[in-house]
Amino acid sequence: MKSKSLTDFDIADYLDSKEAVSEYLSQVLADGDTDELLVALGHIARAKGMTEIAKKTGLGRESLYKTFQAGTKPKFETIVKVLDAFGVRLKVV
Repeated sequence: MKSKSLTDFDIADYLDSKEAVSEYLSQVLADGDTDELLVALGHIARAKGMTEIAKKTGLGRESLYKTFQAGTKPKFETIVKVLDAFGVRLKVV
């Protein structure tokens, strides 16, 4: 009997288009959980490449990793820089 092994699920593997990123962020924002948003931004940054996001934002990779941890309180300016690096804009409807 062959044993099947499961692979770990990583949402970053599925955030491969602007549409997927937008839908993911929309769902997270709808929940209104700040910690969940920070973790989601970290997933997107990993999907796009943390080094690339660091270059685009002018922030260090280590600083970005810390920013995306639950419980942190990043400046709004940092969040806007990260969203810009993702090519995402906030829109009020």
